[in-house]
Amino acid sequence: MVKFGLRLSENRAPEYPPEAYMDYDKLKEIIHDLKKKKLARVDSTTREVSLTAPPPTNAAGRQLTSLDSPVTEEDFYSTIDKELAKVESFTLQQVTQLRKQIDTVEAEVKGWVETSGNHKMADHQIETCRENADTIAKSFLILEKYVNINFMGFHKILKKHDKNSPQHQCKQFYINRMHNQAWVRGDYSDVVVRLSSIYSALRDDHAAEENKDASQSFLRSTTKYWVRTEDVSKVKYAILKHLPVFLQKTSTGESDSQLTNSVYFDNDQLELYHGRLDKTPGAIAYRLRWYGAGDPKLVFFERKTHRDTWTGEASVKERFTVDESEVKQVLNDKYPIEEKRKEMQSKKGATADEVDDWETLVREMIQVVQVKQLVPTMRTQYMRTAFQIPFDATVRISLDTNLCMISERGYDTMGGAKWFRDPEKPLADNEITRFPHAVLEVKLELGGANAEPPQWVTDLQNSGMLYEVHKFSKFIHGCAALLPEYVRSVPYWVDDASIRDSILRSGGGRILVKQDHETGVGPGANEVYDHLLPFGNIKEPRLDSKGRTANTASLVKNGVDQGPAKGGAVVTAQQYYADADVTDEEMLNATLRGCCEDTCAGWLFPFCSGYNDDIITPTSVQKIEPKIFFANERTFLHWLHSGVTLYTIAAGILAFSSESHSLTAHWYAMALLPISLGFCLYALHLFLWRSEKIKTRIPGRWDDSRGPLILGTTLCCVLFINFVMKCKEIRKHNSLLGYEL
Repeated sequence: MVKFGLRLSENRAPEYPPEAYMDYDKLKEIIHDLKKKKLARVDSTTREVSLTAPPPTNAAGRQLTSLDSPVTEEDFYSTIDKELAKVESFTLQQVTQLRKQIDTVEAEVKGWVETSGNHKMADHQIETCRENADTIAKSFLILEKYVNINFMGFHKILKKHDKNSPQHQCKQFYINRMHNQAWVRGDYSDVVVRLSSIYSALRDDHAAEENKDASQSFLRSTTKYWVRTEDVSKVKYAILKHLPVFLQKTSTGESDSQLTNSVYFDNDQLELYHGRLDKTPGAIAYRLRWYGAGDPKLVFFERKTHRDTWTGEASVKERFTVDESEVKQVLNDKYPIEEKRKEMQSKKGATADEVDDWETLVREMIQVVQVKQLVPTMRTQYMRTAFQIPFDATVRISLDTNLCMISERGYDTMGGAKWFRDPEKPLADNEITRFPHAVLEVKLELGGANAEPPQWVTDLQNSGMLYEVHKFSKFIHGCAALLPEYVRSVPYWVDDASIRDSILRSGGGRILVKQDHETGVGPGANEVYDHLLPFGNIKEPRLDSKGRTANTASLVKNGVDQGPAKGGAVVTAQQYYADADVTDEEMLNATLRGCCEDTCAGWLFPFCSGYNDDIITPTSVQKIEPKIFFANERTFLHWLHSGVTLYTIAAGILAFSSESHSLTAHWYAMALLPISLGFCLYALHLFLWRSEKIKTRIPGRWDDSRGPLILGTTLCCVLFINFVMKCKEIRKHNSLLGYEL
């Protein structure tokens, strides 16, 4: 394991002076001197001191003399205070410089836009501004890494201090203090907002025309990813270069994020939870959502209905809005629908069809509350950053940070008057779980000329910063972690090593396997699909691995090691700040090489299937439809039928050749027999290989372009040779009869 002092010195940013970083070695030396002195615990009950009495003996009962080190605990405290102040001052200084640089670029863009008038900016002007914006963004990312490595350094040195001086522990005090200092808690989202505005101006973004034609055919997809906290700013930067940030109005000005609360409803049996978890057709999620800090004013009643995509139907989300004072009326079936209907027609100018659809939705949502006895169950809370060009749904991205789930059980709802917890009352540990990662959601609407996702989206997916989590749900995770005694089954991602501690802190340990479990995953699907866990399980953790949107490395036996470098190798500063990573082609070829060596009959076909070099770069986990299993079986039966047919023909020819004593027919039959056997073995091999692909959802090509070609060519060669030999026999026979062929 690499010592942190060495790691800190090797990963200093070349742009910053060494003295800007915390002096880890000096603090470590003080701790070493204090350890030698073995200071005793201070008696906290003593209220008097003597100015003439000698100092007390140490923990070993020895009187300290002038020969001992003069270093005291106060030296450690004063030194770490100075280091904290130094890092904070340097961080604020760098942020101030970045803001000044942004001012300069904004002025340049504004000046050139005014000079150009209605015309587009010149290419050299755009390129110059983009280079300046890129430089600012990269400087900001370097600053964030500077903050992170110093923050980790203070954690490490405080832990070392408490370990060596257990009588004078101070880690918790300083950790709380750091979280209240500007260099840690400071919100510098204004940098992101202003950079987004610059990039938007350089792209000359315009709001697209609103498309109200619902009859058009689009391929809609939604994919969710986990993002490490340290990668959030890098992901934001990668997106804002192509999509503008949806600005949010706050009390302190414009921000790139907005507080979002969603209260999910369910009954005592958690019927909606289990329906959404099992992906039952028609399963619904029922929630009340509001935006912004403080008490809700405008509340969105939302219903999400699950539909299986393989059936040709798409999942839908429907909602209507009410004033906060009307929420109780909706929940108690006292909402004045007729009055609201007339109001929509008279004041809002809604059409008759729109009003009818609204009324149907409201009545259905009121009815489901009464029929299923739904009550507030779980609340999700997060800061949402949205990226989208207005009215352009081709690419929509949202990033949720500071995600936490809050249990809405355990208090009197007062007949629907209260539908979320009192924000003034503190929450117990088992009433809230804080999710350790940010959640990124990418929504694509492709069709027509945009049949393929933009290249920058694919690059982001394969950047190593995103960890795809198939069908991740905040509602499902919150219920599983905070209501473990009510759930009958849990989602697969609870076995992920990176979120285990957060679940344990919230009292959800009963849904997790024990630390010494044989496989490290719970029973059921995780025993087969544990490769979908982004950071592995407790037995095979991959906490330091690069993000892969399709975790293929853990599926194969001869895959590459995604973990940290072995042998204690130290990452250089250039590597640390450049985030160097192998290309997708190198990663996938390394992981899939030889993946089918152990399948039945695989050794007979080294040119087929898993050895195919034509691999598609992974961008997401393959989606499986039920009909794929049957298609694989049908393909197996078709190949098997061909082999049996060839064998039957060969056996018949062999039987007749014995009677006619024809050497050509005998040779022809003996040539067809191994070919028919090859068809049968190939059918078995292909069936097992493709079944493994379906089971593990390995991305890439699931067809084999070489096997059928080789088998077909071999059969054609045998048929051609038999044709030639038959022609010779006929010619010889005719020559004996005196005829010329």
